[in-house]
Amino acid sequence: MFSKAAARFAWAMALLVSPWLTVVSHSQTLTLGTALQRALTASPRLTAAERDVGIATGQRIQAGALINPEVSYEQDNSFGSGIYRGTKAAETTLQISQLFELFGKREARVAVGQAGVETAAIQRQAIRLEVLSDTAVAFLSVLGLQRRIQILDEQVAAIDKITPLLQRRVDAGASSPAETGRAEVASALVKADRERLKAALASARRELAVLMGGTTPNFSTVSGRLDATGRPPSFKAVVAAIDANPQLVRWTAVYAQRNAELLLARLRPYPDVRVAGGWRHFNETNDDAVRLTVSVPIPVFDQNQGNILSAQESLAKTKAERDANRNTLIVLAGRAYDSLQGALRELEVLRGSAIPKSRQAADAIAEGYGQGRFSLLEVLDAQSSVAQARLREQEAQQNFHVAVATIEGLVGNPFALARESAR
Repeated sequence: MFSKAAARFAWAMALLVSPWLTVVSHSQTLTLGTALQRALTASPRLTAAERDVGIATGQRIQAGALINPEVSYEQDNSFGSGIYRGTKAAETTLQISQLFELFGKREARVAVGQAGVETAAIQRQAIRLEVLSDTAVAFLSVLGLQRRIQILDEQVAAIDKITPLLQRRVDAGASSPAETGRAEVASALVKADRERLKAALASARRELAVLMGGTTPNFSTVSGRLDATGRPPSFKAVVAAIDANPQLVRWTAVYAQRNAELLLARLRPYPDVRVAGGWRHFNETNDDAVRLTVSVPIPVFDQNQGNILSAQESLAKTKAERDANRNTLIVLAGRAYDSLQGALRELEVLRGSAIPKSRQAADAIAEGYGQGRFSLLEVLDAQSSVAQARLREQEAQQNFHVAVATIEGLVGNPFALARESAR
């Protein structure tokens, strides 16, 4: 069931997140779907989780193994004195014995082992979801930095575009030659910001490459869009969906395992029976006889009370551990949900007012600058306002999609959104 859920989540990360990350595939361009697939294939965390399942499977197999029989050889009445000198009067016994576990102890051990396998398998699914979510967030980080650098490139181009007009104004005596230097400084500052973002992009690309099993990026760019958003379901629905997270479902298997451990601890004081049968030979008379033995330990001193108490407390602890785990997931989901809602409100303000008005103002000031009605400082300030608004928009878009990826990783299923068309 959980493998199917994880597969749906992987597909959802490529489809539900991907409607706004629509790709155009070409050489050296990485898509979200490809990144997720590579991460699942190369993740050492997932490989370790697979080995945990194998370890638990081995323990379950061992728990069901029968106790080996024992073979013993005894020689009595030999190498003594008098008539017992040497081995003439010796009695030799060859015996085989078998311990028989009673009261369902073996079945209880097998139940403990089986619950351990189920716990490890569910934990593997939880790690799978974490790998998918972490990879999606890393992908979005690269995509967002690429977009921010593009915005700064466009800002540099806009500043450089006014240089010929500025030079003509200087030549005509309408502007001071110092304004040329001011424009160059403005362009240089934006380029410096761009270089800082390029360094951050290099780190983000390397992080994504590591998640996909490499040490250096083997892709030139990532492809996708961030400009589409949607209305999320209520936080109450998100909290309800968290209960299906493998991290919480795992506690059901843990409870079964600890319950079986308690049963095993309670059964341990009950005595098992050891039955032995052998063949005894009397050297003195050259006679033979059968030897039968039945032994049962008497549980007088050790009632296994300490282990029983420990198992009881461990079982009682399970619910508190699950509740603490659930609270942690709800806190994480709450932070992501609040970030998502905040990003939507920020985008509403930016798209409804800040961006269009800053562009209108920048266009009007640029036109007025050519007519001598505005100064270069006002032109540069208007262009900077447009760039800053667009950078804020990009940041809000990225925060939205990172929050979506985070919540999808917590609920373990695609995060249904009522999508809006990109504006």
